Order: sequence, then structure tokens, then C-alpha cells
Amino acid sequence: MSLVDHPDSERARELAERTRDLMEEVVLPFERDLAPGESVSPDGLATLREAAHDYGVYCPQMPTEYGGMGESFRDSLAVFEEAGRSLLGPPALRVDAPDEGNMHTIELAGTDEQKERWLPPLIEGEARSAFSMTEPAPGGGSDPKMLQTTAEKDGDEWVIDGHKWWTSNGYEADVFLVMARTDQEKHPYEGCSLFLVPAATDGVELVRDVPAMESAVLDLSHAEVRYDGVRVPEENLLGAENDGFRIAQQRLGPARLTHCMRFCGMADRALGVARAYMRNRDAFGSSLEEKQSLRHRMAERELDLHGTRTMTRDAARRVSGGDEARLPVAMCKVRAARMIQETVDFAIQCCGGAGLSRDLPLVDFYEGMRFFRIGDGADEVHLRSIARAAFADEHVAEADLGNLPQF
Repeated sequence: MSLVDHPDSERARELAERTRDLMEEVVLPFERDLAPGESVSPDGLATLREAAHDYGVYCPQMPTEYGGMGESFRDSLAVFEEAGRSLLGPPALRVDAPDEGNMHTIELAGTDEQKERWLPPLIEGEARSAFSMTEPAPGGGSDPKMLQTTAEKDGDEWVIDGHKWWTSNGYEADVFLVMARTDQEKHPYEGCSLFLVPAATDGVELVRDVPAMESAVLDLSHAEVRYDGVRVPEENLLGAENDGFRIAQQRLGPARLTHCMRFCGMADRALGVARAYMRNRDAFGSSLEEKQSLRHRMAERELDLHGTRTMTRDAARRVSGGDEARLPVAMCKVRAARMIQETVDFAIQCCGGAGLSRDLPLVDFYEGMRFFRIGDGADEVHLRSIARAAFADEHVAEADLGNLPQF
């Protein structure tokens, strides 16, 4: 439980309480029963998802007609936060990346036929998806304008050629959401499109699973993929032609906030683990809980967590009101990524050798969260956007120099 309550809606509080009960009564005991380094099995995940249905918190963010609960984005965030207290929480409630963001994208931009085909199996966990945008050099990474993958029209089909990697879920995916250039004459932001590419399509080659720093609990892949003359029908275009980056931005904003909330939940649990250990471990004549330096550092981490939770809720309020809120989302992304790294590292330090063991969840947390300072936009990319806004003409006035002599 976080130290400070937030003025969430009554519905959000109800959903949070249900999710907290599910986590405490089902998910955390299940997590503790896994052997160190053991991945959750498909049967185990199915058991957790059945429990999430029973507790009334399964896939709250998706429409009811496709199998979700139809809750608002703002109210659903409380579920994301509570689910983040275990690596098993998000997949159990079907609020896990990248599927959650991909489902939102299909809901946002898909045709009725695309939604009917893909959303029900994705929501129920019978299908998986992957967002295939990042490319190895010289392709697009932190600078997506460098995108190299192309899609060319040939009659009533699109022919996709390109090389991607860090396609999370790639080896598990039934469908890929592929970003490709469809108009070479236009700026990439105005000449790229998204396509739904079933994994079984001829020409889709899974090159390898990129070895990555990530917890083994979920056993996710990060595939390197080649698209070699991949043909998909015209109706597999997701959204309008050349509208891919606008759709991707609409996907990434909310998806970044859901990441932030999941990591707030993870941070809250990490600090709880640290406090419990500090209370029960003595050194140099008193418990670790009584050491002033550790108490002050714990307070700093609580300050950081509260600030991140507050910022994320503010950004979510803006997004729910129809604002893209690019700058607030970028600030949340950087703040949350730094917060979770510093918090989990601190919790490990508090627990000493126990913190480095897999008897506690902290090592899995550490391995599972480090990507966040790079994935979904590296810190530096978001800081660049924030700095650009800070130095925009309307924010820089010579009058602010007061009586300082002219340079």
C-alpha cells in the first residue's frame, strides 16, 4: 500500500481493491511457489487468468463486445498499478505489454473486420501479438525517421520488405503490427503505414531470439525478424495509408503511462520487501530499520514514488480528456524509468545478500525493469523533447535576466 492516497474515482478504488485482493490471495502465493528461475507455464497462466475473471478485474481496459470490461482508461490505471506488484500480475489480468498496447491500437485504428478477427482471441489470451518497428542499423531505432522497411502496392496486395529486431513477443506472436514506409517521397512521419501481418505469412522469417537482460519468469522473446517479399491483402492495412506514425503515437502515449503505473506497483512492493527485511535484520546493535541513513533513503524513495504516481495520473487525466499530452507523457516516462531503477536498486541494497538471491523477487524486478530506460523511447529522446519545449521562444525572455548587463 502506498503511503499517500490519490483522489481516484470510486470505481477506480473499487477496481484497485479487487485487484489487490487477487494479488494477495492468488498471484503472490503462486509466484512464491515457482522455483527460482522457473517460468510460468501456460497452464499456470491460464489458472491465474481464470482467477482474474473470478475477481472481476480481467482486461478492464478493453470494450465489453470483445471480451473486456469496458472501463475507462483513467480508472483502469489503478488495476495496472496493483498488477505491477508481481511480474505475473500484468499477464494474469491481460494488461501486459506489448499485447495491451497492440490491442489498443487495433481497437483505435482497426476496421470492424480486423477487430472481430483479432481482439477476442487477443483479449482472451488465445492469441499473442508483436509490435515490429525497431530496426538494426542503419534502420530506425531511437530516431524512427531512419525507418528502412518498405511496403509497396502490387494490385490488391502490399509487399513488405525489411529487417526488424527487438520485436517483443516475436516468437510467440500470432500477428505482427509492422511499421513500413509506403511513400518514399514524403517525410517518414507522413509516409509510413501500419500493417497486420499474420505470423504464418510466407516470407516472415524469425531469425533469432535476441539474448536480453530480462527476468526468466515470463520467458518473453525479443525477435529479430526479416520480411522478405511478404504479401498481405489490402485489407490488412491498419488505419489509413501513410498514417502509421500518427497511430503509433496514439498507441505509445497511453502505453507509456500503463508502463509507468505497472512500475509504480513494482516499486511499492520492492519498498515493502525492503522494509520487512530491515525490520527483521539486526546489525551493529539495532535493526536496520533504525539506521538513520537507511530511513532517510527510504523517505527519498517514497517521495519519488509519490511524485511519479501523481504525474502519471495527471497525464492520464489529460489523455482521457482527448489531449495527446506528449510533453507530460514524456516527463512521466523519464521519471518512472529512473524511479523504478533507483527504487529496486535501493531495495536490493537494503536486503544485502538476500536481495541478490532469488528467494526474494527483487532480482527478477531488476532484470525486468532495466529496459524501460531504453524501450518505448530512450531517456535521451524524451529529454530532447522536453528540452526543446523548455527552450522554445515563449519560454525564454530576456526580461528574466533582470538588471544583468548585456552580454
